Amino acid sequence: MQRFFVSPEDIRGNEIVLRKQAHQIRDVLRLKEGEYITLLDNEGWEYEVSLTKVGRNEIKGEVIEKRKAKGQPRVKITLYQAMTAREKFEWVLQKCTEVGVVKFVPVITERSIVRDCKIKQNKMERWRQIIQEAAEQSHQGRMPDISPPVTFEKAIEKIDGYGCKLIASPAAESSNLRNCLKGFNCGEAALFVGPEGGFTKDEIKMCVEKGARAFSLGERILRTETAAVVASALILYESGELEG
Repeated sequence: MQRFFVSPEDIRGNEIVLRKQAHQIRDVLRLKEGEYITLLDNEGWEYEVSLTKVGRNEIKGEVIEKRKAKGQPRVKITLYQAMTAREKFEWVLQKCTEVGVVKFVPVITERSIVRDCKIKQNKMERWRQIIQEAAEQSHQGRMPDISPPVTFEKAIEKIDGYGCKLIASPAAESSNLRNCLKGFNCGEAALFVGPEGGFTKDEIKMCVEKGARAFSLGERILRTETAAVVASALILYESGELEG
């Protein structure tokens, strides 16, 4: 069953009216009256809907069932991802959304290829669209948030409230992720993943002074986009989130 995030205003009691999705539903998916879709209001609810009208510019439907949306992790990971090339960063957004990251904060580090915190609105919109499509595909009930880029110094100012703070570093050879998670309250986790070349020693020191633990993902050096997915998945796995 096709899934779509919609505005709560599109759901009017037991009736739904969609316009933004009309082209995709009618011309791409070629759905007909009487077929079913699932709508998500991004507030934790999902709606099973029977289509009653499939027009060129407007879709109407009837709510058959309203239920609590599934797929949201109990461990809330905020990924502080160092800015990198466009394709790699967008891949991180897509795959980490599928894994279960709930928030993304792009970070400008000393070794970041991208150095500008100011980005155009159309790029933010593209990032949100990538996240939305990944959240729909992976059957999540809420879309992850994404913040505008910030400097590393600004990023670490925001992590005091996290019960679990982690920073990936190949130099932390004696400290694996499983051991770093011991004793942490992982209800909310801040995960820092560096750029090509990793974080500098000073950046790691600054983050550790804010209560983070540095960890290694083993002897093999992973690309930044790979490390982001692997570390996020391992945190969720160690927390019991990826069990059937």
